[in-house]
Amino acid sequence: MASEPITSPLVDLLRQYKLLQEEFEFEKETFYQQTQRAGIPKRIQQGVCWYPVSAYKSYYNSLNQLVVEIKRDENDDTDHNFEYGRPVCFFRFDGTGNLRYFSFAATISYVHENTMLVVLPHSNSLLDIQGTTDLGVQLYFDGTSYKTMFSALTEVMEAKNNRLARLREVILGNEMMEQRKLQPIHLMWLNHSQEQAVNRVLATKEVAAVHGPPGTGKTTTLVEAVYETLRRENQVMVCAQSNTAVDWIAEKLLDRGVNVLRIGNPTRVNDKMLSFTYERKFESHPAYPTLRAARASIRELSERLKRLKGAKRESARRMLHDLRDQAIKLEIKIDAQLFGEARVIACTLVGSANKQLNGKMFSTLFIDEAAQALEAACWIAISKAYRVILAGDHCQLPPTIKCYEAAKGGLDRTLLQKIIQRKPETVSMLETQYRMHEDIMYFPSQQFYKGRLQASPEVRHRNILEYDTPIEWFDTALCEFSEDCVNETYGRINKPEAELLVKQLQEYIEKIGIERVLDERIDFGLISPYRVQVQYIRQIIKRNRFFIPLRKLITIHTVDGFQGQERDVILISLVRANSEGNIGFLNDLRRMNVAITRARMKLIILGDATTLTSHPFYKALYEYIREKGKIIKIQPETPDTFPS
Repeated sequence: MASEPITSPLVDLLRQYKLLQEEFEFEKETFYQQTQRAGIPKRIQQGVCWYPVSAYKSYYNSLNQLVVEIKRDENDDTDHNFEYGRPVCFFRFDGTGNLRYFSFAATISYVHENTMLVVLPHSNSLLDIQGTTDLGVQLYFDGTSYKTMFSALTEVMEAKNNRLARLREVILGNEMMEQRKLQPIHLMWLNHSQEQAVNRVLATKEVAAVHGPPGTGKTTTLVEAVYETLRRENQVMVCAQSNTAVDWIAEKLLDRGVNVLRIGNPTRVNDKMLSFTYERKFESHPAYPTLRAARASIRELSERLKRLKGAKRESARRMLHDLRDQAIKLEIKIDAQLFGEARVIACTLVGSANKQLNGKMFSTLFIDEAAQALEAACWIAISKAYRVILAGDHCQLPPTIKCYEAAKGGLDRTLLQKIIQRKPETVSMLETQYRMHEDIMYFPSQQFYKGRLQASPEVRHRNILEYDTPIEWFDTALCEFSEDCVNETYGRINKPEAELLVKQLQEYIEKIGIERVLDERIDFGLISPYRVQVQYIRQIIKRNRFFIPLRKLITIHTVDGFQGQERDVILISLVRANSEGNIGFLNDLRRMNVAITRARMKLIILGDATTLTSHPFYKALYEYIREKGKIIKIQPETPDTFPS
């Protein structure tokens, strides 16, 4: 891979700053449109609102935050964008039917299905929402994450004669990488490319990158690199863009017996994942009951103080001061012990700015899923490290950017991409994949990875049915299925294609045998690039009694929702069907790479070939399937008789 010309790092960073400002302004305006001008039903559909909701139990957590449980009054499987760390606001309808917002913002601490835990700013806010009927909650635009990223970019630009300045010049400039002279280690449980990647990570003094195409064991390699690093260093930090990605690698490290301290809240809902959070470890510390009692006394005494006068008030004030002093000392003691015992500190990139990490530096920073992280977010964590290891695949999904102009200007170019293109000598590509049948793998390997991917022998020819065709395209061009535009947010829907997809799913399950599917836990993924198509497919599946015993084996999601996942069988509805050959954001081929590479043994694509093959990529895919798989041209249904 030829390296790209390098401009001044400061010019590069300043451009990132300006593009980030464009994205910030665009997202703020878009959010205003969604939440202020749209009605409640539309906000619910857009995933930014729950209504109606009720407030239930409340308590003070180990961080002395007031938390309240919020539940949707109706079970609703509509996709939503509520997640840990995001700010929310509450509203109600007054007697005249007008929407009234409460004058405080809160923060999501935990969310699962129809329940969320919310951190409130003060006790008065709890009284407000607990005493309210007709209550709703919606996302609130808070620029804190953006402010953190702006601050990180400024810090990097202003850095002089320190480690951060050195990393800036090495990553973005012409400075040469420094290497340690280490004897390569042999890890017999890794393949050759994985072992090379681990050795390169150990040898670098500053920056290394692990390029992990689908199914190549990127997480396995990264965990091994962390484990071997910890043989040489006392403590490292592991970050990723999303909470889910952080939790995934943290769980793998826990399985290796590594003491992990998770800053933030895991998204995986099991005790194992919750038990290594800072909050849960804080609560289980032997000194915590004393601290909790001191905090309760502080709250009680603060309330009494308002009613006391004279000498009693002064005495209570002194007692309050002593209690607060005691609480602070206990907090410092517990905090120091937790961080002192932890070998890995795990958090999101933005979460690395958490006050619990103030003043802390790490010998090595590992950034997983770096291809999905904005450059500015990476610099937040890099500012706390002496060397940085990035892992990901820039040929899969890019960062989520809402402003087209900002993306076009280069905001979607990640730090990982820049390192791969500018400093190829630091990059290790994993070349053996353990997921896909060889016929499924071959096309994306040629298109995205210069033909370097190889299928491991144990997956090369595996299939579900004897003499089955691993990859098929159901061509709907003759049926004249048409796409419909729902709205700008949700994009396109093709109902006949969705119905055909579900029909093919049922037929394939019947072909395998439902008993065998249940016994062997054969799983299925139904993918569409468009959210509204996904929701329609879910409705069809939900209404069909055939799928009742199979629901736990069927996952239906957008391409973005399937990133990092895999299934035995994948069915993809491409939706687009028009006479102009317009394919919208299917033009982003990285999405199609993700969709195709989720399948282990069987890949079924449904789409209008006439529309899609106007693009050279889809034409090449169609021809490849014609050669290696099967093209099935769906005939239009014709009635047996026609009215006279």
